[in-house]
Amino acid sequence: QVQLVESGGGLVQPGGSLRLSCAASGRTFSAYAMGWFRQAPGKEREFVAAISWLGRATKYADSLKGRFTISRDNAKNTVYLHMNSLKPEDTAVYYCSAGPNLNSYDRIEHIDYWGLGTQVTVSS
Repeated sequence: QVQLVESGGGLVQPGGSLRLSCAASGRTFSAYAMGWFRQAPGKEREFVAAISWLGRATKYADSLKGRFTISRDNAKNTVYLHMNSLKPEDTAVYYCSAGPNLNSYDRIEHIDYWGLGTQVTVSS
């Protein structure tokens, strides 16, 4: 069992940066690939980024490559999402997640655990 708690969301101006954190509890944290999804109002939840359980491989949504970076610290049971050059269309609730397989991580049905989400609003 893995419990996930996100933090770091908030209001940021266009072009700004934010770092989201996801604190995980549970003895098997390091055995899971970890990642982030987001859901904007009126839209479906979409894949953002994921990282393998050792942190050696990553996967990103094509539209976000170059602006978002995912990392993890297994000693702290924490995964991070660094977001740069934020745009109003990045406004969404961002959800931390855990799943067994990096390759299929962009498929919601393959995710085992979800956090409750943290709101990110990009607006001037």
